[in-house]
This record gives sequence, structure tokens and C-alpha cells, in this order.
Amino acid sequence: MKFSVLASGSTGNSIYVENEQHAFIVDAGLTGKKMEALLAQIDRDAKKLSGILVTHEHSDHIKGVGVLARKHHIPVFANAKTWDAMSASVGTIPLDQRFEWKTDELKTFGGLDIQSFAVSHDAAEPMFYTFHEDGRKLVVMTDTGYVSDRMKGFISTADAYVFESNHDVSMLQMGPYPWNIKRRILSDVGHVSNEDAAVAMSEVVAEKETQIYLAHLSKDNNMKELARMSVSQTLESCGIRAGEYLHLHDTDAEKATPLVLV
Repeated sequence: MKFSVLASGSTGNSIYVENEQHAFIVDAGLTGKKMEALLAQIDRDAKKLSGILVTHEHSDHIKGVGVLARKHHIPVFANAKTWDAMSASVGTIPLDQRFEWKTDELKTFGGLDIQSFAVSHDAAEPMFYTFHEDGRKLVVMTDTGYVSDRMKGFISTADAYVFESNHDVSMLQMGPYPWNIKRRILSDVGHVSNEDAAVAMSEVVAEKETQIYLAHLSKDNNMKELARMSVSQTLESCGIRAGEYLHLHDTDAEKATPLVLV
């Protein structure tokens, strides 16, 4: 199993995952043209995708879904409430490409097991995914206001994580956003801060080689260096030194991370 964070941030999100038989993207939050260019950065082609797995209906996760699906005849998977919420935004998708994926449902594609699980976000029925093959585990989880014990059960002991580290609380509080937006981001249905992400990480990682990609950084309320420093310091306060067996990686809003083996 290999993966790449094609893009991650306030302006658009997509993660690529493949095994020998199948290839998927989790969300397509940029235009169809940009999505094709991001796939080209890792030498992959949208025409060969087995499916688009949608997490929720916010525009930074679905902007390119309709275009990609229609142009390349790609199946699209989402739960029923998300389908209802995003239908007007993604446009008409042929019935033979529309598939329901229920929350907390496991599907298998050529040896790749994919499990959906619920998160806490202000969307119709947001959910993210864990990927399993040959005893290896990849977790994709952004867009949640907090990490519950139930979520921790789904995401624990993975070999790689794409983990939300959305904002620095001080930057957000001092920044220009209206108070209602700040309150929404800080709420239980908003986004996880750098420090809260690190605390959750400390409670789910195992003492083995683990790769963590810090994802969905706010362009106004965070910076790569700050996120990495804050997460590292908080992990250390929890007894985990980044760089020993746990390794932190940046993601970017416009540049795909290298395709890596889980």
C-alpha cells in the first residue's frame, strides 16, 4: 500500500492511496484540472482511479469531484446524507457511478480493506477512513473538532497517519476572523488545534516506526514550522520524542508529498 497527500489545507484537500490492484483518492477538493496536475506530480493518472471516497460536503473536499467523475468515469462513494448535501455542488453524476458507503462500514477492494468512521464536524454526516493491507494500517482523519475515545479506537496503532493539525489557538484568537468563525473553529464540530492533535496522537500511536503527516493547516491561523514545533513539544510533554520512532512530515496546499510505502 502506498499513499501521497496530494493537497491539504484551507483551500483544498485530497489524499491518494493505492495497492497493486486499486487506486483511490479521499476527496477531490480542488478543480478537476488541478487534481489532474497533482496526480501527475506523483506520476499517476486520474483515468486509473478506482474511486473517489468523499468525507463530507464542504467545498474544500468536493470541488473537483463532479468534473473528475464525469470526465474519467470514476465511481464516487459517500454516505446518504453527504450525497444529499453535496448533490447541488457536484452536479449530475451518472447513477452507475454513485455508490453509498455507510458510516462505520468496511469494504474490501483486492486485498485492501477500507473502514469508514464518524468524526465531529459541522457537516451532514462527516466520516473519514482507515486503510488496511497485509497487517499495515493508514489513517486519514482531518476535519474534526475533537478526537473521541471511539475515534481513537478506529485509528490506534497505525503505521501512518494523515492527521489534522489545523490551527494555533493564539494565532486564531488574535487573528482577523469574526468571532462567530473563531467560535466555530474552536468548537467540538470545528477543527483540531496543533496541541490537541498532539495529545490525541500520543494516545493512539504504538511504539513502532510511525509516520505522521500534519494536515489541513489553516493558511491564516497556522504555519508549517509552528505546527511541527507545537506538535513536537506537546508530544514530548506526553513522553514521546518526535524523531525516535514517530516522524512528523509537512503537507502542502499545492504540492503533493512523495508517494511512499506504508
